[in-house]
Amino acid sequence: MYDEQQKSDRPTEPPTGPPAEQAPGHGPLAGFTVGVTAARRADELGTLLQRRGAAVLHAPALRIVQLADDSELLAATKEIIDRAPDIAVATTAIGFRGWVEAADGWGLGDDLLTRLRGVRILARGPKVKGAIRAAGLTEEWSPSSESMAEVLDRLLEEGVDGLRIALQLHGEPLPGFVESLRAAGADVVGVPVYRWMPPEDITPVDRLLDAVVARTLDAVTFTSAPAAASLLSRAGERGLLDDVVAALGHDVVPACVGPVTALPLQARGIDTVQPERFRLGPLVQLLCRELPGRARALPVAGHRVEIRGHAVVVDDELRPVPPAGMSLLRALARRPGWVVARADLLRALPGSGRDEHAVETAMARLRTALGAPRLIQTVVKRGYRLALDPQADTKYGDGDEGRDRAGDRAGDA
Repeated sequence: MYDEQQKSDRPTEPPTGPPAEQAPGHGPLAGFTVGVTAARRADELGTLLQRRGAAVLHAPALRIVQLADDSELLAATKEIIDRAPDIAVATTAIGFRGWVEAADGWGLGDDLLTRLRGVRILARGPKVKGAIRAAGLTEEWSPSSESMAEVLDRLLEEGVDGLRIALQLHGEPLPGFVESLRAAGADVVGVPVYRWMPPEDITPVDRLLDAVVARTLDAVTFTSAPAAASLLSRAGERGLLDDVVAALGHDVVPACVGPVTALPLQARGIDTVQPERFRLGPLVQLLCRELPGRARALPVAGHRVEIRGHAVVVDDELRPVPPAGMSLLRALARRPGWVVARADLLRALPGSGRDEHAVETAMARLRTALGAPRLIQTVVKRGYRLALDPQADTKYGDGDEGRDRAGDRAGDA
């Protein structure tokens, strides 16, 4: 069922509960980069993320096309005027208002409202109720849960066999909803008020897909199932689908506003994270817990080092790090305290060549960015390692190789 997509279009409520843990002086999402695929309310979602410290990459995967001139909406409107339904289900405030406004533009507004005054109207939530009443109509019932699943349950419990039901759509079909009603004997007339279309400029979407594959994004947010499906479709067109699925399955967090939004991703075997309440605010709060919780924290050279997406927190101080430096640091952190050869570090660099001098240059810049050069030791003629505190050795490794770490001679780069 479609429950959450339009719920995310309501004003964001203040977060409840204790704030996410964060280091002093920066937000819980500082050092992380989050992709936003939303078309509607993208600015609001981006602002919420940025206020908590995140860098945002906006790439609307779809655009909303109003159907004021669409033949499908006109035909559905005339059909309802000519033959009244028994029940009308209004799903979104913007959609219901858009329908009435389009009918007015065709000179059919009064006829449509007159016809609907004799119809049982069900409203999915309070915003839709407001739009219905603003049009001079009155809803018969609205679920306390604001859930289309509850609307469906009520209709099926009351019985719909032989009834004609007008269903205001909201950009995509409601297959589970419509098919359940039809299976129970109802005649369902869809009213498509607007639809989702591919973006006119596909460049931002391609940029986001490239960032997902490169793992330079820490999370991607989805607020509608069509956006998720569109992103995967574009990945397939570019031959990147397997790479995108792999990245979203392991390294880049796919955060969905609710379970229906997640369906296209789950169909590809991608597990998602979702807030308990289908709103933008809880979605952001979820990321405020999820991303810092996945960041790796290590005791290094007497400091606490937390490795985030494009930055490092050293003793509660956020230190931005260039992409090449982050690649080296992650390679070292995979086996903290162990020596990593220059050749292995060279392979970890973006667009790596054959000259190991590139490792030395990137390492020098990394040390400068960290502000604590002794975090990374140079092991003469061997490579580099994180100067993991001795008391942490048993946690991160032991045996002969652990003793080898203790015996390695370190020098300054």
